[in-house]
Amino acid sequence: MGTRESNEHSGGTGRRALLGAAVLGAGGAALGLSGTARAAGSGRGKGGGVRSLPVPTIVGHRGASGNRPEHTLGSYQLALDMGADIVEAGDLVPTKDGHLVCRHEPEIGGTTDVADHPEFAGRRTTKVLDGVSTTGWFTEDFTLAELKTLRATERIPANRPHNTLYDGRWEIPTFEEVLRWQDEQTRRTGKQVWIYPELKHPTYFRKLGLPTEERLAQLLRRYGKDKKNSPVIVQSFEPTSIQRMNKLVGNPLAVLLSGAGSRPWDFVETGDPRTTDDLITPEGLKEIASYAQGIGPTLDLIIPRDSAGRLTAPTTLVRDAHRAGLILHPYTMRNENPFLPADFRKGTDADAYGDAFGAFQAYFATGIDGVFTDNPDTGLLAREDFLNS
Repeated sequence: MGTRESNEHSGGTGRRALLGAAVLGAGGAALGLSGTARAAGSGRGKGGGVRSLPVPTIVGHRGASGNRPEHTLGSYQLALDMGADIVEAGDLVPTKDGHLVCRHEPEIGGTTDVADHPEFAGRRTTKVLDGVSTTGWFTEDFTLAELKTLRATERIPANRPHNTLYDGRWEIPTFEEVLRWQDEQTRRTGKQVWIYPELKHPTYFRKLGLPTEERLAQLLRRYGKDKKNSPVIVQSFEPTSIQRMNKLVGNPLAVLLSGAGSRPWDFVETGDPRTTDDLITPEGLKEIASYAQGIGPTLDLIIPRDSAGRLTAPTTLVRDAHRAGLILHPYTMRNENPFLPADFRKGTDADAYGDAFGAFQAYFATGIDGVFTDNPDTGLLAREDFLNS
């Protein structure tokens, strides 16, 4: 299923040229690229658009979700205030009346206080979401007005008990509110704010009569953010969804890639037999580069882990993707022990921090162009160490 959690250990030529500023030399090897990465980082500010972003780029995953409940304006604001280069503001799912809202999944029982609302008890149901039977409350069964009566809660309280302090503080934001927030913060800071929305389960919603690509494109056009230089990168785990967006807007686009052997859900629906393994071959990457400018692979596709959870040798994915003209923003770095490779864990507490700085260095050394992280402040310090080493 196309979701980051299912892949993590309890852990257009013009657009391609624009986003390709972060691409390291086509002849670079997958190993020993740290010097090249440092050179790319020191070249920040040259050109426009993504060219102005530092490398490795630090993407605030669902905001600063290591410190605030994810996909809230509080989480987005903290990521920005910490200095994240891009804020992943929006895993986009629709409401019953067609608004795009920001939730990790359409099922909201784990990220809101909906279970505490007796008026919505009858909305609890079981649905098959990308082949998985899922029980809870779903955004497509609520109007926007109804969702606005709910408040966000911490999704993984066992790992982040400190975040439960903020349960109930923020409502569910719409993507239109995020676009307005982006403009407000750009004016406030005098620096262009970048966002990285994700289309969640687009095939599932299209079958429900709630196509999300067209709704997203309409909003981007309305706010003048549908061009190749626009500070909005659109991503999805479904390649056909990104192909559809490629025809609707000029924005830079990225295909998210699940773990080895997995199969995008749109491929399942259309009978396409290919898996992630096929997409990360040189031929598969060349095809992706015909309609997208980047990929977002799980970190295990960059450096696999062994049966004990320890890092092994890097794959050739960084080299192969760069040769295809693609950038790589893998996911997701988190500070807590369970999410780190075993090499960098400290103790056994589920909410204790391990050696996240060491893990960042290992991934930066492969030549990746950036990384999604729940802890942008840690990522920024790790980048400073890396570029100065």
